[in-house]
Amino acid sequence: MSDPPSRLELLHFARRVVVQQAMASLAQLDGWIADEERREAERRRGEEARPSRPEWLIERGLNRDNVVAVHQGDCWDAGKRHVTVTRAQAVEALRQQVPACTQCRPDTALGLLE
Repeated sequence: MSDPPSRLELLHFARRVVVQQAMASLAQLDGWIADEERREAERRRGEEARPSRPEWLIERGLNRDNVVAVHQGDCWDAGKRHVTVTRAQAVEALRQQVPACTQCRPDTALGLLE
């Protein structure tokens, strides 16, 4: 039979176990940090690649020739069938009696209504 390990040997063993666990924990933490840095970089690239918000929109009906309303670019009520237009095109559409959106009031924003 061998002698039981000394107190000093047990302390050295415990230290090796702690160091091994700490290294594994650090490796896991480093992985989490790397994942988060990748996500943050992707988010930044996405923001940089995102096209700028249009200033004016014209909403079309089911028939592409049917113009439904003029909207400001950030209007929540613009619908899915809209096209981006310039300020001059939006003003011209309003002058041609295309209705202004009742939610975002592009006619007021364009200075056509006071």
